[in-house]
Amino acid sequence: MGQILNETLDEICAVLGGEIENLSVQRVVVGLFFTGVKLSNGVCGVSYTPLKAIPQAVCCPSQAASMPNAGNICGKNVRTLLRDLNSDGAIKKTIAVAALNALSQTCFEQNPGAHAVKFGADPFHELDVREGSLSVIVGALVPYIKFMMKNGRDFRILELDKSVLKPQEAAYFVPQEMAAEAIRAADNLIITGVTLLNDTLEEILALKKEGAKAVVVGPTVSMSPASLFARGVSYAGGVYTQRADELLDVIAQAGSGYHFLGKYARKFTMSADGFAAKFKNFSLAEGEKIAWIKKA
Repeated sequence: MGQILNETLDEICAVLGGEIENLSVQRVVVGLFFTGVKLSNGVCGVSYTPLKAIPQAVCCPSQAASMPNAGNICGKNVRTLLRDLNSDGAIKKTIAVAALNALSQTCFEQNPGAHAVKFGADPFHELDVREGSLSVIVGALVPYIKFMMKNGRDFRILELDKSVLKPQEAAYFVPQEMAAEAIRAADNLIITGVTLLNDTLEEILALKKEGAKAVVVGPTVSMSPASLFARGVSYAGGVYTQRADELLDVIAQAGSGYHFLGKYARKFTMSADGFAAKFKNFSLAEGEKIAWIKKA
C-alpha cells in the first residue's frame, strides 16, 4: 500500500495505543459516491467509493469475491478492516480507509488542541492562485475547475477518465504521458484525496517542484496529516463527521457531499505551517514510522 496510509496508521496507533483493541465496527455502508464506517465509540469515517475501479463486479459471483465477508463485518474489531489497507480489492481498501479516518477523528476528539484546524474551510481557498501562475488539478474537481475558468487562470487537468469532463473543461486536459511534465511545472497542485486509494499520491508529490504549493482535498483525507505535510503538502482538507447514523443513511441512499455537508458533517482544513508550530522538532526519514506524536 502507499506509504502515506501506512505511516498514518502508525501515527494513529502511537496515539491510541491499546484503545484500538476495544473499538469494534458498528456499521458499514458502501454507497455510490462515498463509503462510511461507524465505530463502537460513535465516530464515523468516510472515503470516496471508486466504482470505476471495480469493473469486474458485474454479477453476484464476482461481487461476492470482492466482498467475501459482507454481512459478517459488524461487531468485529476495527483491526479486521485495517488489514485491508494493502488490499488489491478496491472496495476492501475503501472500507479500510474509511475505518482509518474514523480512528483519525477519534485521535482528534481526544486531543483537539493537537492540530490547528479550521472548520467549515476549504483548503483551496488558502491558496493564492495568482495571474501568471500555473495550477494543476489532479482529478475532476469541478468547483476548482470552475474557479480557474471563471477567473481566467492558467491551469491543467489530470484525470484518468477524460469522459467525465465537459467539452469546455476537456480543453485543459493533459494526457497521462504528459502528466509528469505538467506536475513539475505547476506552481499550485490541487490533488483529490482519491489518489490515496490508488496509491499515486506519493509519486505526484515527489514530482512537485521546490516552492510549489500542494493541496490534498476530499472526504478520503484523514485528520492525521503528518505524512502529507512531511511530503510537502501545504494544506489538507477533509470531512469531520458529526451525526454518524444520519450521514450513513444519506450515503446508503446514493447521497453525495451536497446531501450531507453542513448537516451531518463539516469540511475542515489543516495547514502545514500550523502543524509545524505545534511540533517544531518534526522530521520523517523515508519509510520511518511516525511514533513521535503523543497526547498533549
